[in-house]
Amino acid sequence: MSKIYRLLFVAGSTLLAIGACREAAMQQSIPNGQIERESVTAVKNGQGGVRWYSKDQISLGAAVFSQNCAECHGIKAEGIVENWRRRLEDGSFPAPPLNGTAHSWHHPTSMLLQVINYGGAPYGGNMPSFETVLEDKEKLASIAYFQNFWTDEIYAQWERMGGTN
Repeated sequence: MSKIYRLLFVAGSTLLAIGACREAAMQQSIPNGQIERESVTAVKNGQGGVRWYSKDQISLGAAVFSQNCAECHGIKAEGIVENWRRRLEDGSFPAPPLNGTAHSWHHPTSMLLQVINYGGAPYGGNMPSFETVLEDKEKLASIAYFQNFWTDEIYAQWERMGGTN
């Protein structure tokens, strides 16, 4: 196994362990550990599909994301660095794109909320904690906003992987 694959394996294992430790705390943010699915069709650039969020959540999320996230993740969650996998000079990782082109769709909502609540330091990043900065509905709205950029294929894969947990 090459050095990069070992490093990725160790990093992934560490993320899973951290996520497991914080799962109990996140259950308080998501009733019954699940997002309540709204019967809403979210439409983005001609894409359609039933998703867990509403158009109102996307609108709120756009404002929340613009004020709190866009500086590092890009206004349309596209990221602001060429290679989000390459460490910065300080040894940390830059903020990844959240628009479906990186790895955010590999993580369930509970883990996305963990990162929002506790910041990126446990994962090698510099993202600050928003636990006391944003209300729960704003956190979910920011997730709705960036997930609205995901293709239907990426969103469906995220759901199959247990994304709404």
